[in-house]
Amino acid sequence: MKKRRPELLIPASSLEVLKTAVIFGADAVYVGGEAYGLRAKAKNFSMEDMEEGIAFAHAHGVKVYVTVNILAHNDDLPGVQDYLKELKGLGPDALIIADPAIFQMAKEICPQIERHISTQANNTNYGTYRFWWEQGAKRVVSARELSLKEIKEIRQKIPEEMEIESFIHGAMCISYSGRCLLSNFFTGRDANQGACTHPCRWKYSVVEETRPGEYMPVYENERGTYIFNSKDLCMIGHIPEMLDAGIDSFKIEGRMKTALYVATVARTYRRAIDDCLKDPKLYEEHMPWYLDQISNCTYRQFTTGFYFGKPSEETQIYDNNTYVKEYTYLGIIGGERDGMYRIEQRNKFSVGEAIEIMKPDGRNVDAVVQRIVDEDGNEQESAPHPKQVLYVDLGCRADRYDILRRAE
Repeated sequence: MKKRRPELLIPASSLEVLKTAVIFGADAVYVGGEAYGLRAKAKNFSMEDMEEGIAFAHAHGVKVYVTVNILAHNDDLPGVQDYLKELKGLGPDALIIADPAIFQMAKEICPQIERHISTQANNTNYGTYRFWWEQGAKRVVSARELSLKEIKEIRQKIPEEMEIESFIHGAMCISYSGRCLLSNFFTGRDANQGACTHPCRWKYSVVEETRPGEYMPVYENERGTYIFNSKDLCMIGHIPEMLDAGIDSFKIEGRMKTALYVATVARTYRRAIDDCLKDPKLYEEHMPWYLDQISNCTYRQFTTGFYFGKPSEETQIYDNNTYVKEYTYLGIIGGERDGMYRIEQRNKFSVGEAIEIMKPDGRNVDAVVQRIVDEDGNEQESAPHPKQVLYVDLGCRADRYDILRRAE
């Protein structure tokens, strides 16, 4: 089996986050439009933003994949057809598709764009991979339920040119390959249409039919009641095993996450992959840095999922459904004026506050906020309102696309 250099595939919820992913080390970025993707609650991309994002990524040698991975109903198909015609003009590098009808449409409308098969299509065996290859798919995303042993066997039994994409980091799902009906049943918002309300993260009690209003706790064991809530996948410590399985693309989950999250996972996995390919000893030597950095973004506690066999009970979260949060995202450096840096503020910070400048090369530079000025030049003691444009004096040098964050 030939040695493969894996692609690092990063999610982007907006044009700002796409640019962050590109600068912080992505080989490819996957995005959703305003419809027909499985993250309708994400900001997603207008066609204008998608055009700009594709141009920006391509100028930096980075690919862009667009999700069209809903499980379509009859009423969806005419709109999907029009959407594919629009995408044809934008020229993304691939479409991520789950529904065979949408696959066939894409094959007919924009055959020059690669077609990748979404994890939603339940891709659990080499026969399925071969089927999609024969239909014209370039790549198949493996189901999260597969072990590395199974993926390695798939690699051995499919064409050499066919690509395997597998998740390496991010949220897991209670349902098989993400095909869940809980959200639809409870709230009328269909997960398979992109509107999941994540009921797997809720806390549950039992109500007996003849005793309304009496809530009895559900004890999976003595530790709590979050019976569906899983830890997050993290394979930063197992990149050699992922390489050995013959995976072509390492995929990060998180199309609803912030630029801080994307920057953190992108630069950490970028360095880990590059170190591992250069020298496995270097990879082991830098492991403490990877583990420290990856814990700087929000997460639910980590697991290796199904990759080493059926998960143990330690994959489950029993006490709560909240993220661990060690840093707060403040904004991205967007330019410079009169020695001050432009940002679109995302969380509150104040003059005199110690913050960090997070750089794509792996450095974290300490800084203290010297001044804050609004767009009209008015001095501000603090920046309490998210989304406002500010100019900030950091007392040190920063560069465009650097991330500002505050330790909690």
